[in-house]
Amino acid sequence: MFLDEDIKITPLGAGNEVGRSCIHIAYKETSILLDCGVHPAYTGLSSLPFIDKIDLSKVSAILITHFHLDHAGGLPFFTEKTNFRGKVYATHPTKVILKYLLNDYIRIINASSDTDFYTERDLKSCIDKIIPIDYHQEIDIHKFKITPLNAGHVLGAAMFILEINKTKILYTGDFSREEDRHLKSAELPSFPLNILITESTYGVQCHLPRCDREQRFTSTIHNTIKRNGKVLLPVFALGRAQELLLILEEYWNNTPSLQYIPIYYASALAKKCLTVYQTYIHMMNDKIKIQALTKNPFIFKHIHNLKGIEHYEDKGPCVMMASPGMLQSGLSRELFEMWCEDSNNHTIIPGYCVQGTLAKEILTEPEEIDSIKGSKLKLRMGVSYISFSAHVDFIQNAEFIEHCSPQHLFLVHGEFTEMSRLKSALAHRAAQRNVEMQIYTPKNCETTAIQITGERTVKIVGEVKEESIIEGIIIASGRGEVRIVKRGGESIENKRINMLENKITEITEITETNQITNEMKDKPTNEISENKSINLKDKISEIKVIQRVIITTNINNSVIKSTLLDFFSNSYVKDKNIWIGDIKVNLEEESIILEWNSNYINDVMGSTVGRVIEDVSKKITCCLGKEEALIKVLRNYFYVEQNDGDILCQGVRICLRNGSFSVENGEERIREKVRGIVERVGFIYE
Repeated sequence: MFLDEDIKITPLGAGNEVGRSCIHIAYKETSILLDCGVHPAYTGLSSLPFIDKIDLSKVSAILITHFHLDHAGGLPFFTEKTNFRGKVYATHPTKVILKYLLNDYIRIINASSDTDFYTERDLKSCIDKIIPIDYHQEIDIHKFKITPLNAGHVLGAAMFILEINKTKILYTGDFSREEDRHLKSAELPSFPLNILITESTYGVQCHLPRCDREQRFTSTIHNTIKRNGKVLLPVFALGRAQELLLILEEYWNNTPSLQYIPIYYASALAKKCLTVYQTYIHMMNDKIKIQALTKNPFIFKHIHNLKGIEHYEDKGPCVMMASPGMLQSGLSRELFEMWCEDSNNHTIIPGYCVQGTLAKEILTEPEEIDSIKGSKLKLRMGVSYISFSAHVDFIQNAEFIEHCSPQHLFLVHGEFTEMSRLKSALAHRAAQRNVEMQIYTPKNCETTAIQITGERTVKIVGEVKEESIIEGIIIASGRGEVRIVKRGGESIENKRINMLENKITEITEITETNQITNEMKDKPTNEISENKSINLKDKISEIKVIQRVIITTNINNSVIKSTLLDFFSNSYVKDKNIWIGDIKVNLEEESIILEWNSNYINDVMGSTVGRVIEDVSKKITCCLGKEEALIKVLRNYFYVEQNDGDILCQGVRICLRNGSFSVENGEERIREKVRGIVERVGFIYE
C-alpha cells in the first residue's frame, strides 16, 4: 500500500535492460516522465516503453535528457498518438538535433512496415511542442522544481534535478565524467541527494585510458589500409561520430602517407549535423572553443560527406563511418553485408551494443550471419571493439555516486548481469565506508515507493503562549514558530501528542507542501488581540500565504509590459512594478516574478496572468529581425556600418537579397569568419 506522501518511481523502460529509457516519477497528483525512448532491438509498438501501465493524461511533463533514439525516439508517439497533454522540455541542441534524427528514423522504420509508426506531420507537431531550456534554468512543474545540469554524454545532454519538499532527486540519463575532444564532463551536484537514479551501462567494467584507445583505433585503421582493406565504423549520425571525426582528421593531418585514402561520413544528415555542431560550439569545452577562434574545427579537410550508398564508388581502401551504430538496418548494415566476406576488411564497433542487435552478435565471432534478406553470409572480416562510448565506467560511476551521497540509489539502463555485479560492488564500497545506502535494481513496471519525511513550518505574528498548543502542533516557545510534526512526534516537553486529522488538514491547505515556510504580512495592532498574544484555536485564520511564481521567458520585458497593460483593464504601474488588482508583476529581474496574497480570487487571477505571459512567449519567438540580429552578433567581433541596405564589416560587404545574405569583397580571413557568423544566424532563422 502506497501513501500520498510517498514518491513512487517506476521504470517503464530501461529496467534491467538498455533501451527505451522511460522513468515514471509520481508524487500525489503530479507525475513526470524522464525520457521516452525506443528499444533498438525491436520495431514499431513493441519498441516502446510500457506506457499502458500509467494514465498518460495525468502526466504533467516529459523531460528529455538527450537526442539518442533510446531516450527520445518514442516522443512523437507519446505527443501525437496518446492522450498525453503535458509539456515537453529539452535543451536547445537536443530539440534541433532530435528533429533531424527522428525524421531519418521514421523514414527507415516506416519503409519496413505496412503501417506508419508516426508520420512527418506527427514529428513536426511534436517538435513544435518541445520547450527549449538552458542548463541551470529552474522550471516549476506543479510541486516539483526542475533544474537541468550538463551531462557530458553528447552535445546538449542533460541530467535533471527534481526537488520536492526539499527532497532532491537526480536522474542522470546517460552521462560521462571524462572530458573528450569537444565536450565537457558531467557536472557534479553541489549538494547531497536523497534519491539518485543513474545509468549502469558498463556495470563493473573499466575503460582503457583514452590515449590507449585512440592509439589502438588509429593503428587498426592504418594496418587495414596497408593490406588494401576497407574499414567500417558503425556509428549513430550524431554523438560519438563527431568525436571520431576529430580523431581521424588529426591523424590524417599527421600522416601524409594516408592522405590519398578517403574518409567518408555516410549519412543523409551529415551536412546538417555538422552545421548544428558549428552553431553550438559555445556549449563545448575550452579546447574546442580556442580552436574555433582561428578555424572552425568541424570543417574537415580529409572527410567527405556521402548522402547514400548510390554515391559510393568502390575504388579501393577507404574508411567509412555510417549509421546506425548497432548494424540493425540502414546504410551501415548494407555496407557490412557487402564487405563482411573479405578478410582484408575490418569493422570497428566504437560504442555500446544492445543485446539482440547484429553489432552485439558479431562481437561473439560467429562463422556466419543472417543477411537482411535472410540468406547466410560468411563472416571473414576482422571485428574489433574499441569503446569511445561516452558512458561512465565503474570507477567514474562509483566516485560520482559517492560524491552525491544518496540515501536511495536506483540503477537503470543496464543489462541484468552487469547491473547485479554493480549493485554488489557498490554495496561493498558503501559498507567499507560505513555508509547506509539503499540500492534498487527495479524491473520494468516495478514500482518503488520512497517516503518523504519532514516538517511543516509557518511563521506567525505576535507572542504565542505555550498553553495555546493545539494537538498535533508544537510551539517552539520564544521563536514565534509553529511546527507541525507527523503522527507520533514529540512536543517540546518530549511528551507524546495525539494528532487531530482535521487540524492537520487545515494547516496543510494553508502551507500547501511539507517544508515550505510562508511569511506573514505584518498586520495593524487593532487586527490582533490587545495583548498581541495569539490563541491558535481562535486565530488560525490570521495565517496568510504569499504566492510567488517565477516565469523565465526570452521575450523583451517591454513586450510583456505592453501586453499586460492592454489585456487587463485593472492594471497600472507603481514603483516600476505592474499591478493587476492584487497581483504584483516584477519585470526588473532576469525572470518575471508574480507575487500575491493567496486567496481564491487572487489565485485565479495570478494563474491567468501567468498563462497570458506564457502564451505571449510562445507566439513571439524572437523580437529581432534577421538583419537586426545579424548586426547585433557582428558587433561583438567587428566595427559594423550600414551602407545602401548592405552591412559593412572591416572591408567585407554583406548583401541581403531575397531573404538571403551573400558575403563579398574584403580580406579572405575576415570574410571566412563573417561567413561563418552569417551561416549560424541564418540557421537560427530557418
